[in-house]
Amino acid sequence: MAISYDLEMATSSSPEQVAHALLDVGRPLALFAASVTPDQVCRDGAVTPLRTWVRVYERNAAPWSPLVTDFGISPTVAIGFSIYKHDHIPQQQDDLVRLTTGLLDSVTGDAVLSGMDIIWLMRRNGELTLNERDDVWLERRLATLHQPYRRETLAYAEEP
Repeated sequence: MAISYDLEMATSSSPEQVAHALLDVGRPLALFAASVTPDQVCRDGAVTPLRTWVRVYERNAAPWSPLVTDFGISPTVAIGFSIYKHDHIPQQQDDLVRLTTGLLDSVTGDAVLSGMDIIWLMRRNGELTLNERDDVWLERRLATLHQPYRRETLAYAEEP
C-alpha cells in the first residue's frame, strides 16, 4: 500500500497550467529534470529524486465529497503524491510541502492538502490555515511558507 497525499484545488487554472506551475516550483529545488514536461506530469506523472511519484489531474468532486459538504470546496484540479514508503519518508514529505507551498504562491483558489487521514493545510477565501499538529508542521516545513497563516485543528466532520 502506498502512502499518498492529495493537494486538491478549486482554481480557474487548468491541470496543464498547474503542472507547468508545479515544474516551475520543483525545478529550482532539483525535484524535476529539465526534460519533464507538463504533459508528462498530467499523463504519466513524474518521479522526484527520492522516488515520490507526482501527477496532476482534473478533479470533479462528487456533491457528497467531504471537501464539498464540510468545507464548501469543489476542487477542479488535484495533485497526487505517492510517497516511496521504504526510505526517506520525512524528506519526501518535506518535498511535497515545498511543492505545495510554492504552488500556493502561484496558483489562485481554494486548496486542501491531506494525507493519511490528516488535513495538513487549507486555503479558503484567500486565508491559509495549517493543522496545529507540530509533528506535521515541523519548523523546517513552516519555514517554506511565504504567506501569513493561522494554526488550528483541521478535520472532516465525524459521520453520525
